[in-house]
Amino acid sequence: MDLSARDITYCKNVGARRADILRNELKVHTALDLLRHYPYRYTDRSRMYWISDIADEDTMVQITGEITEWHTIGSGKGQRLSAQFTDGRHQVELVWFRGVQYIKLEKGVRYLLFGKPSRFNHDWNFVHPELTPMHKVTPEMTQGLEPEYPTTEKMKNSGLNSKGVRQIIASLIPEVKEGVPDTLGVDLRERYHLMSLTDALVNIHFPQDTPTMQKARERLKFEELFYIQLQLLRQMKKRENNEGYPMPIVGQRFNSFYHTRLPFPLTNAQKRVIHEIHDDLKSGRQMNRLLQGDVGSGKTLVALMCALLAADNGYQTCIMAPTELLAQQHYQTLTGMLKEGIAHVALLTGSTTRKQREVLHENLRNGTIDILVGTHALLEDEVQFYNLGLCIIDEQHRFGVKQRSRLWSKNLHAPHILVMSATPIPRTLAMTLYGDLRVSIIDELPPGRKPVHTLHYSIQRKASVNEFIRQQVGLGRQIYVVYPLIQENEKLDLQDLQNGYNELVDTFPQYRISMVHGQMRAADKEIQMQRFAQGETQILVATTVIEVGVNVPNATVMIIQNAERFGLSQLHQLRGRVGRGGDQSYCLLLTRNELTKETRKRMDTMVATNDGFRIAETDLELRGPGDLDGTQQSGIPFELHIANLATDGQLLERARKAAEEVLEDDPLLESEWNRIYKRHLDVLRVAQPIWSEIS
Repeated sequence: MDLSARDITYCKNVGARRADILRNELKVHTALDLLRHYPYRYTDRSRMYWISDIADEDTMVQITGEITEWHTIGSGKGQRLSAQFTDGRHQVELVWFRGVQYIKLEKGVRYLLFGKPSRFNHDWNFVHPELTPMHKVTPEMTQGLEPEYPTTEKMKNSGLNSKGVRQIIASLIPEVKEGVPDTLGVDLRERYHLMSLTDALVNIHFPQDTPTMQKARERLKFEELFYIQLQLLRQMKKRENNEGYPMPIVGQRFNSFYHTRLPFPLTNAQKRVIHEIHDDLKSGRQMNRLLQGDVGSGKTLVALMCALLAADNGYQTCIMAPTELLAQQHYQTLTGMLKEGIAHVALLTGSTTRKQREVLHENLRNGTIDILVGTHALLEDEVQFYNLGLCIIDEQHRFGVKQRSRLWSKNLHAPHILVMSATPIPRTLAMTLYGDLRVSIIDELPPGRKPVHTLHYSIQRKASVNEFIRQQVGLGRQIYVVYPLIQENEKLDLQDLQNGYNELVDTFPQYRISMVHGQMRAADKEIQMQRFAQGETQILVATTVIEVGVNVPNATVMIIQNAERFGLSQLHQLRGRVGRGGDQSYCLLLTRNELTKETRKRMDTMVATNDGFRIAETDLELRGPGDLDGTQQSGIPFELHIANLATDGQLLERARKAAEEVLEDDPLLESEWNRIYKRHLDVLRVAQPIWSEIS
């Protein structure tokens, strides 16, 4: 029977109850689905340990020896069993908290102990180890690599721990060896030196040695990445054939702004990017382009100039931001640069009144408005354009694709799309999240900008930090102080904004201090932000609401309390709030003394570099790609089961090259030898909707 068609219920050792658990916990519906549930690590069962060999990095070990004594403690549900086990040289404690009544121990019997070592009071012990009399040990228990599988608490409570999953998969392996239909063509496998799917599935679960297991992993990772790239590249080819609004004219609005209103000379990178975008706009095909640029690189200016190109050709532009604060910042920046009536800009957010909306909707429909800046409010059905030609989406990863797709229905054809990201994206991640978009990168900062000097301090150095604040305010500068919490939380030993504000007011009674956080009314937040922006207050105490969209050139110091609580990307964004003027700026990262190895690397990275792309690479390496699938991301067509974007960059590039080769002469996958790829893509499409087709 086809393993992809066999309901998991009818696999050996499963049944209806366990099948429901596997479906709910792992999204496993068929026997083949379970075979695609890969081990996350392996234990070398051929190695025997002495107790004295055990090290902190060991996850699972096996030892031969005897039980010297044992006793039960407590009764009922709280009962536990403790035993002393010796390998003839040293002793170690074994402990069982469950199923004590079923554990039978004997003296004078030699056992094979297999389990995870842990420390208690500086001594090693084993909790719930496997203990097998040596006369019952099978060759499989002391040979090769034993797989360990990801499980959940619900699974473990039903006997579906790693061992239980392993037993079910082992019962399927004889059928796998008979042959599984491959998802990659023979020619492609030979060209890239890949195992067959049959061999890969056998050896991913039960490899005899490490090299064989690694070859199986490479084959399965390649397949996963290949189909992601194949789908994205097919989508790109489809989009390149989509009709787009032609915008060949560089007219009065663009030229007037360029020659009279440009706030500073464009960098070479900005000029290059504008040329790339205009080439798309005048091509007659729909543009789908990602604009990447580090904090302060001038993406908003590029977006404005593209909107003016659209206006010169008779088209409207919408700019969609994820927060009201950022939308207002864009609106203020654009209107500030567009004085003298070069173009009409309007703002639409949740705070726009009904009366204001009535006027705005009318002006939008009759074409009076050239550029509409807004939040999710732009998606409302009553928002109708006269001639929407360009859609610019800022920080687009914060919008669901279902939401974004609603914009495309507001005109006859889909508008040109420019996606902006202020978070630099590592190449491997960009190739997967945005593999169906052309990419433009602004890799220069405007002239006169000085790199922000970043320092890492212990929270205990409060006196030094306060003295630094006095020095900077004395020079006429302004300061941000960011906290991870609004109010004190007794469960978390963290600095909080409310107490921090009170402490700063007591320490600096001569300074004016503002406070901003997410629980404030929008109008109150705006008042406080404006006071700071206009120089009426010297210190702004805030949560991460100021992460994006705040531009105060005179603010030269960013102090981040409990910086260990923030990710690299967020720290980099916060640091980007300073360094926007010509003066030297500083970012102070305040943390506890005791930090994990990973946290220390985050702090060291921030101190060492201002390069957002280097920071993003480190962030990906430390955190992994996270949850990249589903409707919150635009590019990943299905979830990753085995590939890792943080470590498999070279394999991803090989997979993309293979996908390009397949599509080069057969973009629709209609040829006999390419039907295998079309069939498997169809299977994947059924398993999970491919939202990139509408984003």
